[in-house]
Amino acid sequence: MSPTADHNLHVSGTARFIDDIPVRRDTLYAAVLTSQKAHARITALDTAAAGRQPGIVRIFTAGDIPGDKTIGNIFQDEPLLASDEVVYRGEPLTLIVAETMRAARMARKFINVQYDELPAVFDARQAYDQGRLIAPPRTFVLGDVDKAWPQCDIIVQDRVESGHQEHLYLETQGAYAYMNDHLLKVISSTQSPGAVQKMIARILNIPMHLIEVEAPRLGGAFGGKEEQATNWACLCALAAYNLKRPVKLVLNRREDMNYTGKRHAYTSDFKIGLNRDGKILAYEVFMFQNAGAFADLSTSILERSLFHAANSYDIPNVKATAVSCRTHLPPNTAFRGFGGPQAMFVIEAALDKACHAMAMDKLSIQGKNLLQSDSVFPYGMGAKSDGARRCWQSAMDIYQTDSRQKALTTFNRKNRRFKKGLALMPICFGISFTSKFLNQAGALVHVYNDGSVRISTGAVEMGQGVNDKLRAVAARVFSIDEERILLDTTSTARVANASPTAASTGSDLNGMALKTACEIILSALKQFVARCHDIDDPEQIILNNETVQVNGQSIDLSWDKLIQEAYLERVDLSAHAFYATPHLFFDRQTEKGQPFAYHVYGTGVVEVTVDALTGTYTIDRMGIVHDLGKSLHTQADLGQVEGGVAQGLGWMTMEEIIYSDEGKNCTDTLSTYKIPDIQFMPDDLQVEFIEASGRDSGLFHSKAVGEPPFMYGIGVYFALLNAIRAFRPNAETYYSAPLTPEKALFMLTGQNNKQNVSEKKLTLEKKKY
Repeated sequence: MSPTADHNLHVSGTARFIDDIPVRRDTLYAAVLTSQKAHARITALDTAAAGRQPGIVRIFTAGDIPGDKTIGNIFQDEPLLASDEVVYRGEPLTLIVAETMRAARMARKFINVQYDELPAVFDARQAYDQGRLIAPPRTFVLGDVDKAWPQCDIIVQDRVESGHQEHLYLETQGAYAYMNDHLLKVISSTQSPGAVQKMIARILNIPMHLIEVEAPRLGGAFGGKEEQATNWACLCALAAYNLKRPVKLVLNRREDMNYTGKRHAYTSDFKIGLNRDGKILAYEVFMFQNAGAFADLSTSILERSLFHAANSYDIPNVKATAVSCRTHLPPNTAFRGFGGPQAMFVIEAALDKACHAMAMDKLSIQGKNLLQSDSVFPYGMGAKSDGARRCWQSAMDIYQTDSRQKALTTFNRKNRRFKKGLALMPICFGISFTSKFLNQAGALVHVYNDGSVRISTGAVEMGQGVNDKLRAVAARVFSIDEERILLDTTSTARVANASPTAASTGSDLNGMALKTACEIILSALKQFVARCHDIDDPEQIILNNETVQVNGQSIDLSWDKLIQEAYLERVDLSAHAFYATPHLFFDRQTEKGQPFAYHVYGTGVVEVTVDALTGTYTIDRMGIVHDLGKSLHTQADLGQVEGGVAQGLGWMTMEEIIYSDEGKNCTDTLSTYKIPDIQFMPDDLQVEFIEASGRDSGLFHSKAVGEPPFMYGIGVYFALLNAIRAFRPNAETYYSAPLTPEKALFMLTGQNNKQNVSEKKLTLEKKKY
């Protein structure tokens, strides 16, 4: 494996991130003063005393921005620096630039800000009632739920709550900017250098070609650096462009946790109807999304929730409505799964309640309602695959769920204090950006005359292994050793107009562009060999393990020799290629189309043990069957599955963000916000990759793996509920994630907590939408 491979750099401690880059001489340091009010008018903002402090170079306010004062890639509604009004705690007010970071941060306390406080709204339902919407509600419809309800033998309804989640990437938000003659160079910890470049151009009122944005590598992102990295890069660029000196802005952990948005909290109402055989006949859901103060990516995330409202189930009548509600919290943003997990949690809760009411085994109802090859999604696209059923059956067989159920029943009968539970979580996740124009990528390939290869794409390496996959693509096309190949950092100067590395599309889009670029060079090399060796058909020529073969026979021409001779004969050894995912379309008027290139399927099996005395629990084992297609890099894909599962388990169990009545994040340190550690993870975690639906897949018949595994973690919630019911069969169940040990104890003891709303005036009964 190449010594330049990212994982080698990581484990050796030599990988450099923004805060590791040696700074240029005369570098300045920036800090941001943010609002301490959730909603208020700014009546005074006096920076004079701060400006007189030692080491302070300049303090920027909104009036110092020469171009657009607001940022945003969907709706340009977010002020880069607030001027008249603040709408969340942590909203930037001023940018302080100093000779040292300490001086910049210390100067904040000398800035005098006076507010006229205004009423604040933190709850999505309250915001909806007040008409505080990012955009109007949207509804996906399949069949007719109103006609289906009379045919149902049982109908249940309830409310579901899922909370925020902190990204907690290892590397916090940051940027480093400097002038290089007429060019502004910005090194940004971003998933989307192209979007950062565009926003900087707008706020500085200069053309994009005078700005280069580079993302060397990210120390994690999980969606949190797709849109929100723009804020800090723009502020850094504003200072560097005006002061003509290098400027560095890196948030510390507490700043990052207070200033940035999280996974969207959702509150949802559902209604589901089944016949006595357990077939789902109708499903209706209304989802309220807590967007925070500004749009960010909320409307796209909301759309993804609608796409995945029915998860892996074939339901003939569906009505799914969702609305993005504007509150006075930091603008919430992309997070692994991008709205899919919130919707899938609701449908799983609906099935859980229905099965409990019918006294039927949930596994049997899940299994008989899974998608089939002739199923149609509520958005009009056909499944065209039995991947859901293949993964389900494989999981049942591999992990012997029938015998495990019997073993758990025996254990629960013999043990009074400790109870075990088991649950299965099927997933179906569409792969593509749901905004068609984003499904494009470019790649630039150079083959040097010594046979080494250098590649530039729009993909950003952030620990997910995309560089390893891209290196494997080039090595496969050229049939050369991967050690010959170097992946460049991601830069707008080398690949323009690149889409974000997000939506699990990084390998697919950039890999297809790279494959095409390599094939252009390969074709030129084959034609060169054909001319030199009097071969009529260049397609008879192949490269195999760094040697040239004709009709399966090697000729005296190695890769090194081929490249040197081609160079001497003036063969073009560089190529740029472009790829756009074909056959995508979606009509937002009818809410029908084919928004995805393909779907990924899978099933997770999870077992837990609950201590009925304390409410604490352990996750004993987890088995996963994942529809991967033909993996480009098995170890990288395995790491993605295991990491996604860990985040999903955390979201369902322990990762709880608590805001005060004043909108303050009360869980803004690692002592108050907990994530899964190695002791929390199941001792027995098995992952089985299968090709469940190979007809429609991606690069070299591989499938995306970044986001789908997160949803397997949802199964732990229902395994815990089953264990709680083993102790207290009539326990009052409320669907409020995360299911912390405190909440579990409430259920075990029959008590309510504040999430268990006593008066459930369900929106489905009173809203006409």
